[in-house]
Amino acid sequence: MRLPIGATDVTPSGGNVTLIGRRAQGWHRVGPELSLDDALAIIGSFLPTDLPGGSLRAAGAPAFLEAGREITWHYRRSIDTARVVRDDERGLVAWIPAGSARLGAAPASGGHVRDVALAERFRTPWVMRESTWHGAGVLRVAPTDRPWSVWFFRDPDGTPSGTYVNLELPHRRPRQGDPLPARTHTSDLVLDVWMDALPDGDEDVWLKDADELDAAVDQLRYTSEQRDAVRALADHACRELLRDWSWPMDEGWQHWQPTPELDAPITLPDNEIVAWARSRRGCDSRDG
Repeated sequence: MRLPIGATDVTPSGGNVTLIGRRAQGWHRVGPELSLDDALAIIGSFLPTDLPGGSLRAAGAPAFLEAGREITWHYRRSIDTARVVRDDERGLVAWIPAGSARLGAAPASGGHVRDVALAERFRTPWVMRESTWHGAGVLRVAPTDRPWSVWFFRDPDGTPSGTYVNLELPHRRPRQGDPLPARTHTSDLVLDVWMDALPDGDEDVWLKDADELDAAVDQLRYTSEQRDAVRALADHACRELLRDWSWPMDEGWQHWQPTPELDAPITLPDNEIVAWARSRRGCDSRDG
């Protein structure tokens, strides 16, 4: 028997999820009716202001990254390593092989961020630590001018296991002439959408980490207006990706497989941006 709409569960990584709909049946709205532009104006920019190098430009215009190139994918306080599969006006498609190096904020006292009680998660001192991408590799797609990226997860044998919509600011790239061009920048917005992989086209759609977004408001990481704007983005993502099946959902990336050359684990580059990121730390989530 399938779970009813509104059912809750916990993911293997410890995140709380709520069943908000099914692809063939639609979903229950989770935020106010706001345009993408209005929601993004309320949220504002969370990109670091002290990032080394020049200013960033909007993604989606030349020069594009060539297929096979190793890049770094930057969030506000984390860096993932990936290889370009395709990059053009529509957006960036990149593969993160299993075991690839990453750098991310972790509690200064040790452990993982999800080891910290939710009531203290955004008040905890943090430092940057290197780790590796656990589990099977994942294909990430960042559509141009959209406040999300789409992650196609798979089992170790390559079977699709689900689609993850990570709500984040529209991506930005280094400007022409930047000495470190092979990177993309965004900022995570806490809330996510997950769609199970089912063969019948009626996949369950889950809202993930709504409780963590509420905690971010309680702990002054976001305002209540910013939280509502992030929730509005979730509705836009459900409408475009899961109802209208717009790009990249319509291009079959769920079944894409990497070549052996693309699938080799990647190390972090030794450059100014990574060195700057390694040195970062803060007293709580509002720092950095």
